[in-house]
Amino acid sequence: MASHLKIFFTNRNSLAVGVAFFLLGFLFGNWATLIPFVKSNYQIDDAVLGLMLLCLPLGSMTFNPFAAMLIQKYGMQRVTLAGMFFLSFAYAIPLSMPFIFIVPIGLVTVGVFMTTLNIAANTMATSLEQTESINIMSTCHGMFSVGLMTGSLMRSLTLLIGISERYHMFLMCGVGVGLVLLVAKTILNIKSVPLAHDEKPEKFKLILPKGALMVIIVISVCINVTEGSMTDWASLYMKEIVQTSPYFVGWGLFGYSSFMALGRFFGDGIIPVYGKNKILTYGAVIACVGLLTMIILPYTWTAIFGFAMIGLGVSCGAPILYAAAARYPGMPNAGGLAIMNTFAMGGFLLGPVVIGFISNFSSLPVAFGFVALLCMLWLWKSRDADLF
Repeated sequence: MASHLKIFFTNRNSLAVGVAFFLLGFLFGNWATLIPFVKSNYQIDDAVLGLMLLCLPLGSMTFNPFAAMLIQKYGMQRVTLAGMFFLSFAYAIPLSMPFIFIVPIGLVTVGVFMTTLNIAANTMATSLEQTESINIMSTCHGMFSVGLMTGSLMRSLTLLIGISERYHMFLMCGVGVGLVLLVAKTILNIKSVPLAHDEKPEKFKLILPKGALMVIIVISVCINVTEGSMTDWASLYMKEIVQTSPYFVGWGLFGYSSFMALGRFFGDGIIPVYGKNKILTYGAVIACVGLLTMIILPYTWTAIFGFAMIGLGVSCGAPILYAAAARYPGMPNAGGLAIMNTFAMGGFLLGPVVIGFISNFSSLPVAFGFVALLCMLWLWKSRDADLF
């Protein structure tokens, strides 16, 4: 079941695409651990913070169709590199501005380049699976998780040597630019899926989701709300509910992202064996168990264990659903991904906003209880999903 990992890490093209996924997670992981700093620096409550975080999905969701058009016009290779490069700079904006009203503008900018890179990278992974007859989608998403895990630990390291939050993000953005330069030549040389002799490229079109696509989207929203909520609120949960030491604040996110990476790295091996529907069903159960554990037992190590189980539960969801959207009949790869990504990123980025409002009116454990209910909906829909 691990032979696919050897193929992935010895294939220059798949590894370069994996770096794009890694960067997407790495920068977001760093940002997520600095959200408590944003809250304390501007002296805002959970509701205002949640409203501010809304700006990121605003940029992301509104730019989805344009990202698909850019891919069709300029190619997935160039758009991937442009997304990596500009996203590296965009993340510095929300943490480097002295005035709070500029922060939302920075988050909208981050959302635009985040969704552009996300769609382009997934399109490249799908293309490589077809042109080179390899299974890499789950492993690529595993690279995102490794990036998220690595990013969540970076602040713990720079905190030990006294680097401020702003300079920390500048440093991490510099790492991002370095990764772009490292893989640029390889990504530009990756070939797209060839068209048949008499086949014309399909134009991107927006459609109203229904049938099988609608079921995929519902499951995706549940999974992405879970992912986004854990990513944005894990550090605050560890700090304010668990009341752990500052050193362990980022470890909840680390446990979550490390086990998500573990599940994804083995996903390309276990999904063909057990089937997509069963993997989604088991994942919902595991995620729900993790949520209940950290809600009922809000202590440092039990909370970290709970976050880890949630990461394992959601691990294979995105790879399965993105691949299904890419194969949706009657749509080009970037088009199908763009439609699903509109809802997926909406769940990933709007979910934390909803959690903020629930937390403000009740408590963060109650808000996470709402996420557990979504896991039950995910469990119900997974049994009958048509995943192509």
